[in-house]
Amino acid sequence: MSLNSIGLDSKKAADLAKDLNVLLANFQIYYQNLRGIHWNIKGKTFFDLHVKFEELYNDANIKVDEIAERVLTLGATPLHTFEDYMSKAQVPVGKDVSKDENAVRLIVDSLTGLLKIERALLNHSDEANDEGTNSMMSDFITEQEKTVWMMKAWLNETV
Repeated sequence: MSLNSIGLDSKKAADLAKDLNVLLANFQIYYQNLRGIHWNIKGKTFFDLHVKFEELYNDANIKVDEIAERVLTLGATPLHTFEDYMSKAQVPVGKDVSKDENAVRLIVDSLTGLLKIERALLNHSDEANDEGTNSMMSDFITEQEKTVWMMKAWLNETV
């Protein structure tokens, strides 16, 4: 087994970076979805949702940077083209979403997709003894589960 400069198995680190790039691509799509619904939301809940969507896209933007920096820390190159993002897309792409319920549903569906990717990454990072990625995924999952719960409550649905 060959170790990289941060003490991880080089092959496992490369595999994790590949998986993180999939997460990065999907987070970029989620981020763009949030920008779109922030710009296009209409109706009686405009003021509340416009602010909430801005909060979410600012958070997603920070997470995109954290994911890309983790890919670099593992010794790989982060994906950075829309072509790459679309080829790895697993979360839905929202287009012309302006109705409040559809916008919130898009967030729930996107986060559900991101959580699946993150849980798989959490398992892989645990197997690779990669505490950095493990901790990041754990934090993301905890926060996103709460957001899903809140959005589902807004939709008057249970988790």
